[in-house]
Amino acid sequence: MGLAPGRDAANVSARARRILGIDPGSIATGWGVVEAVGGCLRYVAHGTIVSSAAESQESRLKRIYRGLTEALSIYSPEGISLERVFFARNAQSTLKLGQARGVALLAAALNQIKTYEYSAAEIKMAVVGYGQATKEQVQMMVASLLSIPANLGADPADALAAAICHLHRHSFESRVAQALPGAAIEARRRGRS
Repeated sequence: MGLAPGRDAANVSARARRILGIDPGSIATGWGVVEAVGGCLRYVAHGTIVSSAAESQESRLKRIYRGLTEALSIYSPEGISLERVFFARNAQSTLKLGQARGVALLAAALNQIKTYEYSAAEIKMAVVGYGQATKEQVQMMVASLLSIPANLGADPADALAAAICHLHRHSFESRVAQALPGAAIEARRRGRS
């Protein structure tokens, strides 16, 4: 599986939010772990689960399941983030991608880990600021945001981007939730005046 160096689960601060991003594919499934502490993103680890095109689909899916289960066990994320289903022009490719996504969702469910899904445009917007960004732009921004080398590969870069997207979304929603009670009280106060 090729685990990249990172910190283990025991070193995670109680305030840290750790997410495993997944970029599923039947030949190569990228994964990446990012944590947010306060307003800072920190790279933890990434990898690629690689199968041979000569392997049966069943063998590939088993390899993906084992690899993701290992990453979940080692890094103990509180959730996984991945791209929502999209429809490719090739029905066979769409089916194989769906099977790989299903294995990722199963690994999370069996480990009782919450899943979060985002569209490709949402992920690109969260990382690059542009929903139609290229894979190269995503790689460069992921590397910049996490202070890691830009040559990490498209699959783990997409996985790390999915994790970053969720952490950004969660941070934004938390700030909105904190602001709303005060805003609601102020609105009620103005309504009585």
